[in-house]
Amino acid sequence: MVKFIVVVGGVISGVGKGVTTSSIGKILQEYGYNVTAVKIDPYINYDAGTLRPTEHGEVWVTDDGGEIDQDLGNYERFLGIDIPKINNLTTGQIYKTVIDNERAGKYLGQTVQFIPHIPDEIKKRINDASKGYDFCLIEIGGTIGDYENIPFLFAMKSMEREIGKENVVYVMITYLPVPSHIEEMKTKPTQQAIRLLTEHGIIPDFIICRAKKELDDVRKKKIEIYANIKSDHVISEPDIDTIYRIPLDLEKENMGLKILEEFKMKPKSKPDWKEWSRLVENIVDHGKVLKIAIVGKYVDIGDYSLADSYISINQALQHAAASLNAKVEIVWVDSKSFEKDEKKLNELKNYNGLIIPGGFGGSGVEGKIKAIKFARENNLPFLGLCYGMQLAVVEFARNVCGMMDANTTEVNPKTKYPVIDILPAQKKLMEESKYGGTMRLGAYAALLKEDSRVFELYKETGRLDEDTKRIAKLKENKDESFRLGNLDKGKIVLERHRHRFEVNPEFIADIEKKGLVFSGYHVRGDEAKLMEFIELPKHKFFVGTQAHPEFKSSLTNPSPLFYGFVKACVK
Repeated sequence: MVKFIVVVGGVISGVGKGVTTSSIGKILQEYGYNVTAVKIDPYINYDAGTLRPTEHGEVWVTDDGGEIDQDLGNYERFLGIDIPKINNLTTGQIYKTVIDNERAGKYLGQTVQFIPHIPDEIKKRINDASKGYDFCLIEIGGTIGDYENIPFLFAMKSMEREIGKENVVYVMITYLPVPSHIEEMKTKPTQQAIRLLTEHGIIPDFIICRAKKELDDVRKKKIEIYANIKSDHVISEPDIDTIYRIPLDLEKENMGLKILEEFKMKPKSKPDWKEWSRLVENIVDHGKVLKIAIVGKYVDIGDYSLADSYISINQALQHAAASLNAKVEIVWVDSKSFEKDEKKLNELKNYNGLIIPGGFGGSGVEGKIKAIKFARENNLPFLGLCYGMQLAVVEFARNVCGMMDANTTEVNPKTKYPVIDILPAQKKLMEESKYGGTMRLGAYAALLKEDSRVFELYKETGRLDEDTKRIAKLKENKDESFRLGNLDKGKIVLERHRHRFEVNPEFIADIEKKGLVFSGYHVRGDEAKLMEFIELPKHKFFVGTQAHPEFKSSLTNPSPLFYGFVKACVK
């Protein structure tokens, strides 16, 4: 039977439930168990696709096209597995399904009520997501005491009653503040969180205490007595230098063995943290420090929010740097500053590399194009992601191919040279108000040119073989959840997408004549070729991708494109 570990948060949101849940999963993997994770988001939105990234953080995209809270990204990065969209539950999804079922007559005339229908749908989805695994970690978003958590806590208690307490462990992650006017760590908020949790009939089996400093024995004893749990089940998790240290710190307190003991289980294998520890030390060790400029348009809202909006880019850079024994220092640069004063472009000489991330809209676009031109002309390593690749095509068309008015029709619908555009098949869908069908969302296969730098990077990092084998298996199983297209042979890779506009096929031949190489493409069912990668062969590193390779990067398996970019920056 699947064992369930339910993770809840106390005192404040943003306490680190996602990375702690991921770390617990990683630890159990090291003990030889098959682990998955489920994220419950209590908001009424159906998914994260329409949430504001500057408030909620990045929208994570799954292989099968799910738009999810960024915590699912942490699960994938730590566990090294692809997690499907069914592993994300929202209040909106649950209620919509119950109402749709009622309208379809699936409840056979029953009075449809909160109990049992809402908890039953929650439990059904969790059971579906956990099939075939030894452990399923369930992270309930928000904080204990939030009204919107109630259905999910009720469902967890109901599930515990059905399968037995021996198959469920509860972990509360709490925060212990140290008010500056008294400089004393306070346990009272945690005590209140424990009380609120017990009101739902749930007593935590483990309490993980987040704080600026390590938990001392006095506070540990207070929490132990108040929660009525074992002393060694109160775990200290102070602030650290990198999130990837968390599983190592938890293992210092034998977290894995304690969880297995709680389930009356034994290790299947002996953990080996050697490689993980080496990479963690590379992240924090001050080897060669690289200054990377990420040019965006939302810098003026504050670094904290922006960093959260592009958290996967940040992590992918760390993964690549760790494997190359380097350290990355990211500087957020406002693209609008280049529009106001072109002389500021010279400041890019102070950086080892430039990234233009994904985005949308016309604000700050000309500043981004100017930055790309600077990188191309000054041999500064450049990586363009999604919109960043599209703008690199626009810049090249304008300044090398002589298409002075070249643009994306997203910014200028009347441009004489629409090098980036909505394709005819997509326009037809938009005319029929089928906007969802116009977006490329999730994993798409791309055929690589074998004499390209992109090909060499995927080959060098082992991803080429991994993806080619995986695609062959997907085709064998006739898995339609992946957009494999009409690619029957050749060297093929899978990357995730979230965009609508494409490189316009009408201009590809003219652009390639001037030296920009389209080094990979997807072939749609209607035989249309969608450009996936660009590069300049003679440049130190000038690569763009229509995909979001940051979504397929992990500490032990860095993204090939980020690896190549950081390697060029080191040189």
